[in-house]
Amino acid sequence: MKNVRLPIALCLAIVCQGYTNLALAQTEPSKQTPQSTEIWEPVPPVVTPGTITANTSGTTPPSDAIVLFDGKNADQWVANKGYNPTPSTDPLQWPVRDGVLYSSKTSSAKTKQEFGDMQLHIEFQTPAKVEGNGQGRGNSGIFLQGRYELQVLDNYENPTYVNGMVGSIYKQAIPLANPSRKPGEWQSYDIIYNAPKFNKAGLMLEPAFVTVLLNGVLVQNHVAIRGTTEYIGYPKVVAHGKGPLILQDHGNPVGFRNIWVREL
Repeated sequence: MKNVRLPIALCLAIVCQGYTNLALAQTEPSKQTPQSTEIWEPVPPVVTPGTITANTSGTTPPSDAIVLFDGKNADQWVANKGYNPTPSTDPLQWPVRDGVLYSSKTSSAKTKQEFGDMQLHIEFQTPAKVEGNGQGRGNSGIFLQGRYELQVLDNYENPTYVNGMVGSIYKQAIPLANPSRKPGEWQSYDIIYNAPKFNKAGLMLEPAFVTVLLNGVLVQNHVAIRGTTEYIGYPKVVAHGKGPLILQDHGNPVGFRNIWVREL
């Protein structure tokens, strides 16, 4: 049989007509029912949300949370010298008073458990008695995977450089707003964190992303973290796996409570 070559325009017309017929077949209302677009599986797991307590201890964690501090002791934490994760297993010397974990000049605090993608809730209280200004007032930090700092600072009527204020990814991302409460009042962070991805050669395939609400106000909206937290210089890309949370001691007695994580 002799091959017949059709004009290109005719071929395109035939293909387009085929796609059109397929689209009509998929969307024709007479062949659709409400059940056509219903999905029944997989069923999401049941999670009991936290409740607001009658006292001043804040909101209880949800049922599937990993509780890192419940107001009783610091058993889930160890001492960590500096702000980068170390192999230390020394007991944490931060005092616990009236259900609150207070930073002290002995060390930073590192979780025994390590995490990747997570939802993190943490409440903090800067000192009611105001001392110092700028970065010297109510300073601490939350290091995600022990490397990427979300700043804790008393920024109520206390100006400082904006990529180092409360709600910032320190020296990387300026917060969208400053919803700080007054010194001595409890404040809360709710954090959605997606860990970075690296290949076998240690090259970053995808950066970490973070979304942060401070006191219920969005301050970081799916922001890419470029690398490690550096006080001097620019972020560095260092391959790693799961990592701990580190609460920074910066010489100010910052209080923490209701710390919990949901692994994602």
